[in-house]
Amino acid sequence: MGGSPDGRTTVPASEPTILATSMGFFSRHRGPYDLRPGPIFDLGAELAQAGPEPRICYLGQAVGDQPTNLTAIHGAFAGTRFRLSHLALFPMPNVDDIRAHLLAQDMIWVGGGSVANLVAVWRVHGLPEILHECWQAGVVLGGVSAGSICWHLGGATDSYGPDLRPFTDGLGWLPYGNGVHYDSEAQRRPLIHRLVGDGTLPVTHCTDDGVGLVYRGDKLVEAVADRDGVSAYEVSRAEDGTVRETVITPRRLG
Repeated sequence: MGGSPDGRTTVPASEPTILATSMGFFSRHRGPYDLRPGPIFDLGAELAQAGPEPRICYLGQAVGDQPTNLTAIHGAFAGTRFRLSHLALFPMPNVDDIRAHLLAQDMIWVGGGSVANLVAVWRVHGLPEILHECWQAGVVLGGVSAGSICWHLGGATDSYGPDLRPFTDGLGWLPYGNGVHYDSEAQRRPLIHRLVGDGTLPVTHCTDDGVGLVYRGDKLVEAVADRDGVSAYEVSRAEDGTVRETVITPRRLG
């Protein structure tokens, strides 16, 4: 469990933990905002050593804290065991003490959207320092797409337009590149290979849709999946300049 500014007794996770994913919610097929949480959230609660009602805070700055997005997330967790809150920064913070609120969580989940805008807004509000403290205190950090790339040195992004471009201004707590939606967007794989090959990105960890990466400290310890037939990958540059892609077989979550 994470820190406890409210005085509750906690047991911190054994190591700082990040879940960097191309996964998160499933659609109930009753509209684009009718969602249900996937098994990655149960894994996060387990890794956080949370109790029967895990506290999770959603951060939606990658889409500008859109009200429809926040409504969908709250709807997804309604009736579940999770105690959901959200931190909004538009037009101003919705909590009086951001640090205390985030340290009181078991898990913080960052939604997808523009990773460039996400980290820029976070830096204006001092979020990187607070989130780093949460990470070290045992709050599990996680996210999808932009919420995956942000913890790394960088990756490929559509933050600047429909044609993917390099992004190298991530928080860098995980000293790798990160490639998301690796199997579902045609530009992703060739651009990641080029960026690793020319040295723009270091060794890069990539995920097909439905796959997540589990980091303890800054070490990748496993890949997980919420469906069959998908993989994670490590893309690296050999001494002769060639780019190698190694498949990482994920563990299937229930």
